Amino acid sequence: MPLIPEEPQIHESAQGPRVAPAAGRATPNPRPVPGPRPAAVPRPARPGPRPAARPTLPAPPAQRTSSAQQPETRSEKRPDTSSVATSDTTSAPQIQLIPAPVDGALDAADEAVDLLLDTGRAPGDVLVLTTGEQHPWASHELSFGEDAYWAQHDAQEDVFYAAAAAAGRASARPVVIVALNGGTDDSVARALPEARERAGTLLIVCGDPQRVNSVLGAGV
Repeated sequence: MPLIPEEPQIHESAQGPRVAPAAGRATPNPRPVPGPRPAAVPRPARPGPRPAARPTLPAPPAQRTSSAQQPETRSEKRPDTSSVATSDTTSAPQIQLIPAPVDGALDAADEAVDLLLDTGRAPGDVLVLTTGEQHPWASHELSFGEDAYWAQHDAQEDVFYAAAAAAGRASARPVVIVALNGGTDDSVARALPEARERAGTLLIVCGDPQRVNSVLGAGV
């Protein structure tokens, strides 16, 4: 009985020359590349030039596993900042620390404000305190008089900027940001506890971590 030769097998891993598309056959169009992100609706104007682009929001975290496999931690929720541990008291706000030098604390505070607003936080929920020079917005608004300046605070329609020395006049807001952009150790030691008292849910401190822990207490 004659033997029928077996046909050669073609393995998927074998790579040969690519075949050019047949004449007259349309070449598939490349997938469209996402365009630039649309500009956000401008908030009430702040004096001075605005940065060219806002910082990019952190990528969403990977799919969470079940609680039995791996418990969720705070560091997984906010990978771009380091948190200072707080007590278990339910009324105490969460404290976040954004490491920054003295001359970069104000920029770090502005970036924190932009990220909060981009993620849905209402402008009127945010209070920004500075331990050194006033924020440019505060300096500009104070040029029209303190009455008009504090009237904007009472309206609670936008982010409010104030000197930490005037924190006693500011009312509580859900989020308080402190920029350690100067000031003496005594002024910082007074500013941080007052800011913590006025923060409803979140206190963000932009500055030297060692300085912050020395004031709030290591492990507080």
